[in-house]
Amino acid sequence: MRVTTGEANAVDEAVRAAHRVVVFVRPGLLPMELGIVHRLFGTAADDSGRPLYSVLTCASTPGEVATDTDFSVNVPHGPEVLESADTVVVPAAVEDYGPQERGRLAGPVRAALARVPGTARLASICTGSFVLAAAGLLEGRRATTHWKSCAELASLYPEVDVDPDVLYTDDRGVLTSAGVAAGIDLCLHMIRADHGADVANTVARGTVVPPHREGGQAQYIDRPIGQADDSSTAAARTYALQRLGEPLTLEDLAGQAAMSVRTLNRRFRQETGVTPMQWLGRQRLDYARRLLERSDEPVDRVAARSGFGTGTAMRQHFREVLGVSPRAYRNTFRGTA
Repeated sequence: MRVTTGEANAVDEAVRAAHRVVVFVRPGLLPMELGIVHRLFGTAADDSGRPLYSVLTCASTPGEVATDTDFSVNVPHGPEVLESADTVVVPAAVEDYGPQERGRLAGPVRAALARVPGTARLASICTGSFVLAAAGLLEGRRATTHWKSCAELASLYPEVDVDPDVLYTDDRGVLTSAGVAAGIDLCLHMIRADHGADVANTVARGTVVPPHREGGQAQYIDRPIGQADDSSTAAARTYALQRLGEPLTLEDLAGQAAMSVRTLNRRFRQETGVTPMQWLGRQRLDYARRLLERSDEPVDRVAARSGFGTGTAMRQHFREVLGVSPRAYRNTFRGTA
């Protein structure tokens, strides 16, 4: 089908009028994170098929930009396009993987971000949050990043309210997301906020992803079941780890450690940072997670073996800590229906 000049001009005008999303990339970028933004925003359209967003990619210096793979990408735009952005997305880069320093930001990156209008929405994917934090853009805001880096982000930037459990945050026009795939959740959230659930759901269907995932990233954090050491409460912890499915009391644990309940509580806090019962609850949860991942045992049986007693009690604990039900957790990590 031949497109007339008038039709082509109309399409160009529609693209120019659409909400402009600019992806600011740095050397060592993750191609998947760049592709997520283009794919999701690029396929959002109204009922007539008119694109709702125009998506551009820029770098401090236009041209070939290295990725963390064996290919590079050609970035056509320089930082000047940030001046006309409605939304700016900052993906992660290899430089974010190593130890960070407070406020460390390359001069060209800082200069580029200074071009972003005050009215623009800002978002980061994965450890791109360190760029926003270093630029002072997360101060006083709730934020997240990949669970492996949350502690470092919180330590370097105590003025940021770091939430390690969620897939993304949205605080007064500045958004952050957890790992790479959480960038999908973040982009769908922005589309949903801009144009409603119907548009976001259509984009999600076209990309074959859920429009909204249950829970946060807490369910993806790998916490090995604890091992006792040579500390003063080691005997009590060894005893508990060997009997997670049994009813255990503070008196039981104190007896194994040969100390009073009061002393056990104090020593436990000193050595683990939590109370004995809080520690025991975490060990039971971690054991239940592994049983759900590696066995087909019914939820009630898993609850009994891990010390929760009933499936109802375990479901409540999973919801409170992980934000998902045991069945949803098993479906995620075993691919069961």
